[in-house]
Amino acid sequence: MPVVQGEVYENPRCGERVVIRTPAAETGGKRTVMDVYAVPGGAVSGEHLHPVSEERFTLVRGRVSFLIGGRQVVLDRPGDSVLIQPGIKHRWWNSGGTESYHLCEVRGNADRFEQLVLRQLFGLAQDGKTTPEGMPHLLQQAVTTLEFGDVVRFTNPPWQVQRLLFTALAPIARLLGHQGCDEKYMNRKPSEWAQLEELPDEVAAKHY
Repeated sequence: MPVVQGEVYENPRCGERVVIRTPAAETGGKRTVMDVYAVPGGAVSGEHLHPVSEERFTLVRGRVSFLIGGRQVVLDRPGDSVLIQPGIKHRWWNSGGTESYHLCEVRGNADRFEQLVLRQLFGLAQDGKTTPEGMPHLLQQAVTTLEFGDVVRFTNPPWQVQRLLFTALAPIARLLGHQGCDEKYMNRKPSEWAQLEELPDEVAAKHY
């Protein structure tokens, strides 16, 4: 079931609310743009990298901090933007005292990104099947990581260790019913639909 403009996806563990602005289905899977809202202290679930995708984050309001390749970057003015190239370790969090709102644009593997993040990972979080930080528990993480290793790779432990460990654990995980790409989540309807906010010129210019 393709993602559609205006759909809302929520991760209660991470304090994220995502509204789809440009779905991958409209770009042949090459690009997706999401409006990302986060409560104070809300954060992406773990430091990670994207093997083939690049991400651009542009602030609309609030304050969002990033750790990118070990370097901290803060976006605190509308239009502030950062581009993260494939293979670069990063994570972000709302470092302000109010709800933050930024655009996240993913180029490359965008349809797979939507499947993993909005459907699989957010669905697991909604069902209470992740840690408080939004990470899947070990057996679930094994099959999900092997299924979507081309999209996102968490950085701890190192990837080579993950490959060995998760390859050994995956048969046990599947016997216990864990699925790397669970149809239940792929077909779960969004929590609601929302009207897109009009973007300030300094933000829209960086995504269109």
